[in-house]
Amino acid sequence: ISICRDLPNIEVITFSVNGISDLEPLNQCQNLSELYLRKNNITSLNELFYLKNLPQLRVLWLSENPCCGSDPHRYRMTVLRNLPSLQKLDNQAVTEEELSQALVDGEEITAPPARRSVENGCPESTESSAAESTTETESELLNFSLEETNKIREELGMKPVPRDKFSSFSPRDTDCNRKKRNNVLNAILLLMKELDAEG
Repeated sequence: ISICRDLPNIEVITFSVNGISDLEPLNQCQNLSELYLRKNNITSLNELFYLKNLPQLRVLWLSENPCCGSDPHRYRMTVLRNLPSLQKLDNQAVTEEELSQALVDGEEITAPPARRSVENGCPESTESSAAESTTETESELLNFSLEETNKIREELGMKPVPRDKFSSFSPRDTDCNRKKRNNVLNAILLLMKELDAEG
């Protein structure tokens, strides 16, 4: 997801089912309002540290990640304590009562997670997780993610995202460098329609 460092104006990102473990590249996306990270490899809630300074973030889907743990209440309260501007978390509306309770039950995240050594920009432990953890095809993922996104947008009174403006990255290659190239190429192709001459 390092491409996000170069996309400060992006508003909606769907990275579901991608073996993602690090959210640091997202901290530059100041216009990000919706972030879908279902079924990834995010092991620590400390990754939320990188989302705390995103003023527009209203929708976050983080379920089915290792960081959700075995205590759903603690997980939800911690997310809401650190991201109190969310309107929806894991496809469930956020209430004022929950936000108040989160100040009591949630854990404040004040530092980014400690990083393990990374070789060639690819975490060693995720080499085969993206390819083996799911049998969903890329087209199924795109359809489901677009459906997910538009359902939530509709519930929030927002316009649906047209298929041609929807970006979903689902690399299935275990070669790290090829994944990076594919993601950059996908991002460029999806953004071409949006760019004017200056862009």
